[in-house]
Amino acid sequence: MQIVLVAPQIPQNTGSIGRLCAGLDIPLHLVRPLGFSLDDRYLKRAGLDYWPHIALHVHESLDAALTMVPPGPRWFLSARAERTLWDVALGPDDVFVFGREEDGLPPEVKARFHDRLLGIPHNDKIRSLNLANAASVVVYEALRQCKERAAIGV
Repeated sequence: MQIVLVAPQIPQNTGSIGRLCAGLDIPLHLVRPLGFSLDDRYLKRAGLDYWPHIALHVHESLDAALTMVPPGPRWFLSARAERTLWDVALGPDDVFVFGREEDGLPPEVKARFHDRLLGIPHNDKIRSLNLANAASVVVYEALRQCKERAAIGV
C-alpha cells in the first residue's frame, strides 16, 4: 500500500498520516504545493519521533507521484464519490490518493479518474471526515479485507 496526499494544507494531518505510515511501513507521497514546510514543528509534533521512519517522497505533480508508485490499483478518495470503499476489493498493492483538506481532489483529477473514485460512508450531517482520520479508515479497511481474504484462501 502507498498513500499520496495532493497539496496537503494542515501539518498536523500530514504528521498524523506520517505516523500511520511509519507504524505500518507504508510509503507516503506528498504532492506540492504543500501548505507548510517539512520542517514545521506541528508536523514533527504530530508525527512525534517517528518521522525518520517514514518512507517519504515529495513530488512536484500528481503525475510524477503516480509514475513513481508501483503498478497496482489506484483509488482516489472523494466525499462526492458514488462508490464507497466497501464496494470494492482493496489489496496490499493499492495506492490511495487523497486531496487537500479544504476542497479535496482537484476537479480535473476527479474527472480523469472518475471510475476510480471512492468515498467513505457517513451521514449527511458532515461534509467529510478529517484527512488523517480518512487515511486511517481506508488503510485499516484495506488491511482488514486483505486479512479476511487470506483467512479464506482467496
